[in-house]
Amino acid sequence: MKGTWKLKLRLWFSMLVMFGLVYVLIMLAGNFLGFGGFYGFYAISGLFVLFLQYIFGPKIVESSMGVHQLSEAEAPELHQIVEELALAANIPKPKVGISNTMVPNAFAYGRSKRSGHVCVTRGILGLLDHDELKAVLGHEISHIKHNDMAITTIVSAIPLVCYYLSFSLMFSGGGGDNDNGGAILGIIALFAYFLGQLIVLFISRIREYYADAGSVELGCQPEKLASALYKLVYGAARVPNQEIKDVEGTKAFFVTDISNAKNEINDLSQLDFNKDGVISKEELDLLKNNQIKVSGSSKIMELLSTHPDMLKRIKRLADMN
Repeated sequence: MKGTWKLKLRLWFSMLVMFGLVYVLIMLAGNFLGFGGFYGFYAISGLFVLFLQYIFGPKIVESSMGVHQLSEAEAPELHQIVEELALAANIPKPKVGISNTMVPNAFAYGRSKRSGHVCVTRGILGLLDHDELKAVLGHEISHIKHNDMAITTIVSAIPLVCYYLSFSLMFSGGGGDNDNGGAILGIIALFAYFLGQLIVLFISRIREYYADAGSVELGCQPEKLASALYKLVYGAARVPNQEIKDVEGTKAFFVTDISNAKNEINDLSQLDFNKDGVISKEELDLLKNNQIKVSGSSKIMELLSTHPDMLKRIKRLADMN
C-alpha cells in the first residue's frame, strides 16, 4: 500500500538506532571497567527480561484486564469477523475474548501469530456498527500479523538495559581516577535510557499507523476505521476518570490513547462536518483535500504517547480513501 514503505523504513531505522545505542554504551562501559565479562552480564540480563516478558506477558494482560474467553456460541458475530479477517491476513484464527471494562476499545496480545488473542471491551459493544467494529478488529489482526507483540517486547528491553548500565556505572566506579569517568558514563547511560523510552514510544506510534494501513489492506473501509476511532475517542472521554485509571497500565495495547481522549476532542471537531457523530466517506474525502490543524499541546502530548495524534491518524486514513 502507498506510504507503508516509509513506515517500514522509519521503523527499522528507529530499531537500528536503539540497538546501536545500547551496543555503544555496553562497549564503552566494558572498556571503562576493564573486563569483558561485563558485556555478557548485560546481554544475559537483557535476554532474561525478554524471556520473562515473552512467557508471562499474555497472562499479565489477561489478569490485569479481566479477560474472559468467548466461545462461538457466546459471540457468533465477533468470531465470524475475526475468522474472516484472520483468513484474509493468512494467519491462524486468534482466540476471542472480552474485558469487563466499560472503556470502549479493543486490543490484541500473545506471543506469536499462532498464539494470538483479540479482545474487545464491554464498552465497545453497541457503540460501533458492524463495519466499524470489523475495521477495529482488522487493526488488531494486523498487529498480530506484523508480530508487533514480539517487536514491542524486544525494543522495550533496550531502555531497561540502559537503566541497569546507568545504575551500575554511577554506583561502582572503575577505581581511583576512573570514578569520575564512571559517573559521567552513568549519566550518559541515564540520558540514553530516557532517549530510548522516547524511541520506544515513536516505534509504538509507527506500529499504530502500520496497523491502520493493515486494516485497510484486509478489506476494511478507511472511513469505517476513521469513524470507529472518532467514536472511541468520544466514548473514552465520557467514561469516569476512575475507570480510565483502572486500565491505564495496559493502554498501550488499545486502539486509541484513552488517557488523552478529552484533549483530542477539540481537534477532532474539524472532522465531523455535519455533527452527526459519524465520519462518512464524503467527510473523509473532504479531509483528504483539507489541511489539518494540530494544536501545539497535542504535538507535545504525542511525543509522550504510545499512539499517534488522532487527527493525524484520521488524516492518513483519508489519504488511503
